[in-house]
Amino acid sequence: MTINPDAIVFWQWGRVSLNATIAYTWLVMALLTLISWLVTRNLSSGTGISRWQNLLEVVVTGIRDQIKEVSQQQPGKYLPFVGTLFLFIAVANLLNMVPGYMAPTGSLSTTTALAICVFVAVPLYGIASEGPISYFKRYVKPTILMLPFNIIGEISRTIALAVRLYGNIMSGTVIVAILLSLTPYFFPIVMQLLGLLTGMIQAYIFAILAMVYIASATSVHTSNDGQRRNK
Repeated sequence: MTINPDAIVFWQWGRVSLNATIAYTWLVMALLTLISWLVTRNLSSGTGISRWQNLLEVVVTGIRDQIKEVSQQQPGKYLPFVGTLFLFIAVANLLNMVPGYMAPTGSLSTTTALAICVFVAVPLYGIASEGPISYFKRYVKPTILMLPFNIIGEISRTIALAVRLYGNIMSGTVIVAILLSLTPYFFPIVMQLLGLLTGMIQAYIFAILAMVYIASATSVHTSNDGQRRNK
């Protein structure tokens, strides 16, 4: 049983290949785009809204509330990035119930790409909030000797993000494969359901950690604004 989507190659021409990781990643993105278009094409501000719009509002409100709770800031500017991370990972993992599908989050290349997005987003949000000079001063506090350690810390938490998501998704796949070989009927179904729950939890944890890192990069600016308003 193949447990890594990188190992499944659908098409290859010379050094260029299309594996399951790339194909299913684009499938998830296309599905999210299609669903978004279908749900938002007839939005209504009245009381008679569709069930899909109602579901969309519940999801968006839930994500906004979580962002506000974690960052203690207005969630509007963080919602597109953090919300996209959560929805992509959640949908990618939920589709595991479809026969023949393999979650692209079971590939280290996908989780690394997601972690790099967070790695890039953190300083961008920090610079936009504080300015480049104020933000980069963080790396030399309390002394210039802390610069290499702070840089290593940024890199190590990016690696931890990628490995954590990959490890949890891959471990679930391995357990299902083992149980499938031992008891091919009942236990794999139970583990598949548990895998879906784990996938949702991992999407939530990844998005929350991304927001925690972003909030830490903008917290100084926020606290300074609060102190100026109190004065």
